[in-house]
Amino acid sequence: MHNNLLAAALALLSALSIAWGTVIRHKLADALSDDTSTLSGVAHTVRQPRWWFGSFLAMAGYAFQIAALAFGTLLLVQPLLVTKLMLTLPLAAKVNRYRISRAEMAWSVALTIAVAVLVVFGEPAAGITDIPTATWGYVLAFGGVTMTIIYAVAVSWQRAPKALLLGTATGWLYGFVALLSKAVVDMYMTKGLVSLSLAWELWLLVALSIIGVGIQQAAFNAGPLQQSLPAMTIVEPIVAFSLGYLVLGEYFQAQGSEWIALGAALITMIAATIALAVRSGSEGADAGANRAAHPIPPATAADQA
Repeated sequence: MHNNLLAAALALLSALSIAWGTVIRHKLADALSDDTSTLSGVAHTVRQPRWWFGSFLAMAGYAFQIAALAFGTLLLVQPLLVTKLMLTLPLAAKVNRYRISRAEMAWSVALTIAVAVLVVFGEPAAGITDIPTATWGYVLAFGGVTMTIIYAVAVSWQRAPKALLLGTATGWLYGFVALLSKAVVDMYMTKGLVSLSLAWELWLLVALSIIGVGIQQAAFNAGPLQQSLPAMTIVEPIVAFSLGYLVLGEYFQAQGSEWIALGAALITMIAATIALAVRSGSEGADAGANRAAHPIPPATAADQA
């Protein structure tokens, strides 16, 4: 059963929960030294209680995403999830104690309008619910090889390039997770829980989700948030869009000049995502430098902790 309004509301709840969890988990990377390796950095952060709280919020966000996919298409849900970047602004500002600039507010408004245009004018239509096995084989093989190459290159770099590449790997992987999530939801709706529990799609989804959490945390650990978050936020919907169109047969129902509006909206989404991530990260770095130069009083530090 399709209900675009309910799907949109659930997708926005997902974006908010993911944004909150992202801020918490990225904050833990501040305690890592620059020479910490990828795997040891992840092992260190997952031992922190706050990491589990942040991960719980991320899992709650994923649950909302699954629910949204039960009522809407990938082409509807994924653009709305992009707003998680916009939602990180007030949360990151509170944690890092800096004010949101007028430019950030302007880009936030632009992002909101672009998402609205994409959803309203695009009118995403549903595709197939039963993907042929051969199609799965080609798609997953291509995705796995590409993912392996990106990760292998990422771990050979240091700091900024490493964070960017790991962010790209995260977005790429979560694009495939979105496809599997949609397939699993459709299978549950049409075949029931028993058939779903025996399906390889469900267990591959679980495995890729766990791997995705580790790679995402590695990206957070590798550098400031602005170095990894833009890639995560942009690559995921682009991959999910492509898979939704090529594999599921979903499509936009725009006509004539509406395609121009959709193209402009997509370009605006990409530009706003990059601008917000870069400005948010640079503001956070400046705030950190100011705190280092002017330490806060002990009582305030205790309250903050």
